[in-house]
Amino acid sequence: MKEFLINSNDAGQRLDKFITKACPALPGTLMYKYIRIKRIKINGKRAELSYHLIEGDRVQLYINDEFFVKEPSELSFLSLRGGVNILYEDENILLVDKPSGLVVHSDDSGSVDTLIGRILKYLYEKKEYAPENEASFTPALCNRIDRNTSGIVIAAKNAATLRVINQKIKDREIKKYYLCLIKGHLTAKEGTLTGYLTKDENEKQVSVHSTPCPGGKTIITKYQILKEFDSYSLAEIQLYTGRTHQIRAHFASIGHPLAGDGKYGDYEFNRSVGLSSQALCSYKVVFSFKTPSEHLEYLKNKAFNVKNVWFQNGIDK
Repeated sequence: MKEFLINSNDAGQRLDKFITKACPALPGTLMYKYIRIKRIKINGKRAELSYHLIEGDRVQLYINDEFFVKEPSELSFLSLRGGVNILYEDENILLVDKPSGLVVHSDDSGSVDTLIGRILKYLYEKKEYAPENEASFTPALCNRIDRNTSGIVIAAKNAATLRVINQKIKDREIKKYYLCLIKGHLTAKEGTLTGYLTKDENEKQVSVHSTPCPGGKTIITKYQILKEFDSYSLAEIQLYTGRTHQIRAHFASIGHPLAGDGKYGDYEFNRSVGLSSQALCSYKVVFSFKTPSEHLEYLKNKAFNVKNVWFQNGIDK
């Protein structure tokens, strides 16, 4: 028998969701059976799958030890050597400046070094994250950006913060701004682009169409040209939708691909400016809360930005 004492990070979850995280090796069919035959209890009494856990509850599982094994090792992140560049931190949240070339989570490339892994190591070494004390929660990222895009990623240190930030992002109460270099010069120095994006899962590539199409998802990209150079422009972008590769594909679709973009860009242009990685940075986040934000109310109207974007003053070409 193993017992879990529900803490603040576990509270509020349905029992079945908690068990799935706490015992990932336990098949769902067995979980339902063990609930039915009372081998899973709450505070010594019969449990219901739909029960929402309360801080202080004791979840008792009379099941084999093999179902408590977690793979991979919870401490595998300790082998990572890279650090994190922190823009802001408090007891609830981290804002990290991700470098270009680093993935945020493990992906199909098999990368071991990830942004979330580095963050877990940082918090573990600060004694703010102790896996042995957490049955179901791990500090998590609230947003993600492409491997070759640099800039701000938000991480939540506790479950309550993760829930609030995720909802604020969904409700568009957190504004994200990007800087990028685009090929050429736009006639309109500011405007809003609308298109319809389709995704090829096999090729890991998207296409943007000017009119509605089967499977197409609406994308809205607001831009402002900040500075023009001989063959390219510096633009600030605000996303109203956050689709895969949206900025890169949207500007490529109107003939102004991002400098250095190897997937959607212009090879000759990239070679002429000497870039092999896209000039794109998620450089500013504004917590523009319109509705109550619980324990994160202190973040309302606060803005954070990357101080030195590597391409902000143009490139030496």
